[in-house]
Amino acid sequence: MNEFKLKILDLLKEDARLSASTIATMLGADEAEVSAAIAEMERDHVIVKYATVVNWSKVDDEKVTALIQVECTPERGRGFESIAERIYLYPEVKSVYLMSGAYDLQVEIEGKTLKEVASFVSNKLSTIESVIATKTFFILKKYKQDGIIFEEFEGDQRLLVSP
Repeated sequence: MNEFKLKILDLLKEDARLSASTIATMLGADEAEVSAAIAEMERDHVIVKYATVVNWSKVDDEKVTALIQVECTPERGRGFESIAERIYLYPEVKSVYLMSGAYDLQVEIEGKTLKEVASFVSNKLSTIESVIATKTFFILKKYKQDGIIFEEFEGDQRLLVSP
């Protein structure tokens, strides 16, 4: 990946709404060259999707998000690939990561209620043959996601006390 494409990716990561024209101006490049680079990265699945980060706590339609640590037995010849694929195909699953350490996969899911998430873990995830154990952690509040701070906090308002 050349430096030019990396700069385009950095700019799009900060604001996916930037036009090729704006990016070209920011980089001092030709708009056609920027458009071609973006099209190539989309075609090669370097750019997979343009997404919006939503602060769901500011919306009436709140969601319950859980992180689930999954310990599983790898399958002969495929390792964790087929297990991860089976898990990420569920619509409530938002992300799946292969991890190092005490567990094998980390799964992020969203549901409308705690009961819905618990039902997913007990009825779908835990019943997969290779799954040995799960630990579920509910996200109570998001402060920062994808480098974006959701709430700006004021500095310490206490008075300075000196001896």
